[in-house]
Amino acid sequence: MTNQVKTVAITGGASGLGKAMALRYARAGWGVAIADIHEERGAATLQELKDLCGDACYQQVDVRDASAVEAWRDTILERWGHIDVVINNAGIASHGGIAESSLEDWEFTIDINLMGVVRGCKLFSQVMKQQGHGHIVNIASMAGLIHSPEMNSYNATKAAVVALSETMLFELAPFGIGITVVCPGFFQTNLAESTRSPDSHAQAHVSKMLATSDITADDIADQVFTAVAGNQFMLLPHKTYRNTWYWKRFMPSLYNNKMGQYGAKLAAMRRQT
Repeated sequence: MTNQVKTVAITGGASGLGKAMALRYARAGWGVAIADIHEERGAATLQELKDLCGDACYQQVDVRDASAVEAWRDTILERWGHIDVVINNAGIASHGGIAESSLEDWEFTIDINLMGVVRGCKLFSQVMKQQGHGHIVNIASMAGLIHSPEMNSYNATKAAVVALSETMLFELAPFGIGITVVCPGFFQTNLAESTRSPDSHAQAHVSKMLATSDITADDIADQVFTAVAGNQFMLLPHKTYRNTWYWKRFMPSLYNNKMGQYGAKLAAMRRQT
């Protein structure tokens, strides 16, 4: 193992946090494999990676297609012979009240945000168990821990990713496989462009919220790199959102009061429109 190039595979690796993590690993000298549905972005990011490490590849993959994910995994194995880290990062934004969101939007969100992660975990863990080592990183969200109103499908899928990650933590540790689940809050990225919502203003609202962050995708990528190296299970990159999570855990009455006020505010806004 000591003479082998370390390898990382990243879904949604052509933009946003996925690209930032790919570049971070490339700067560290790793072999980097990225998958993404956007071919033009994938080609551009691949060139940046090759300029940094010279040892990278891109494959167009839709995480809704298990056979495509499996073929990508096998291509990585053919190239390097092993996979050290896989980062299940591909995802979309979704928004809407339970009464308003369409079932089609629910199914689409689940297929990418949850089942896309499940497919990656299943197919890459098979190889890692045979290797006797590896690390799986699942990009969830603070929405998996803090459940704001009108974020139903997004909250549900991200909470499921947290639960899946915790389950695998104890299931795969005997096989030498580490797990990290990352729960960022809002930060500047292109996530808003994928937003599915019954509200025509949702994409603009999400974009505005993403722009308010005091940390960048590069900052989070650095934290992910460190967390994997230290075999850290849960990573909460944003201090502000960490505090809210602590309130929920240790001062639930305060948390419930604040969330109730927010729900009432949203309801009042909806009545006016």
